[in-house]
Amino acid sequence: MLKYFLLIILIFSCWFVQAQKPEKIIDSTAYYDDLFNSMEQFLDSLLAPHSFTAINVGVSSNYYNYTSTNSATVDVKKKITLSPSIGYFHKNGLGISVAANLVHDGQSLNAYQYAVTGSYDYIKNNLFATGIGYTLFFTKSNLSFYTSPLQNSISAYFLYRKLWFKPSVSASYGWGSRSSYEEREEKIISLRLREKGFTRINTQENINDFSVSASVKHDFYWLNVLNNKDYVRLTPQVTFSSGSQQFCMNQSSNTYGTTRLTSANVLYNSNEAFLDDKIYLQPLSLTASLKLQYSLGVFFVQPQLVEDYYIPAKQTNILLILNAGFVF
Repeated sequence: MLKYFLLIILIFSCWFVQAQKPEKIIDSTAYYDDLFNSMEQFLDSLLAPHSFTAINVGVSSNYYNYTSTNSATVDVKKKITLSPSIGYFHKNGLGISVAANLVHDGQSLNAYQYAVTGSYDYIKNNLFATGIGYTLFFTKSNLSFYTSPLQNSISAYFLYRKLWFKPSVSASYGWGSRSSYEEREEKIISLRLREKGFTRINTQENINDFSVSASVKHDFYWLNVLNNKDYVRLTPQVTFSSGSQQFCMNQSSNTYGTTRLTSANVLYNSNEAFLDDKIYLQPLSLTASLKLQYSLGVFFVQPQLVEDYYIPAKQTNILLILNAGFVF
């Protein structure tokens, strides 16, 4: 049963690893692209489902996109992300998990996003396993780096369990919107308006994203490595992902100045920008991963090496992920 909860916890710790690409401000698959890509990894050796609680902390190195205040360039920084999570899963297949993502903002650890997931897994059949999950994201506003407006994600998977190389398919659909309002003071350069003015900026973002993945994997086991209560599992896996996305952003900016005689606000300048980025269904990535897990009683540690080739950008990322936790 250990495999059943390990991946659900591992999922939350990997949200920002494969999705974010350094050269992109708007991440087409941020936070959920691989949400259920390897869900099958913990399902193929279950004997008798039972209820359990899992606590996990994930550590990964991720890219964050910072917008410069002096130019339109993007400052990409690589930082360590901590992803603690806790979940309860009932033997009837129902489960609920709560996770967070934290990054150091220069002063302290900032928990900039939380996620709550409800799931159901059908794992009683020896030939296959299947399941569905819904995730609700809560992301802080006024962050110094860009985050996707994603708020909801629904995912499903199917695994065939009777082949040596176990094939699986998974699909996810995410959507969300975000509105922001900013008002800042600035000096109005005008012969008539020489007082301080202010600028009001309204931004509306919308995202709809669909992805589908196919993968094959195999688990190698070594039992009783150091004592009669431990085991080692090595899992190589290859995953191909494709997807589509529609992203829209509408931003209006109005600058006002205050006259000295009447104290009335006068519109000084007005700008409006619109971005509509549509990506049709296309290949996204080819990923090879090697996961090593050591379990001793209720404790486990799980390092993972991932090589992800992002097809549209023709770019390869090599990632290291470390998870550790307890299962009760």
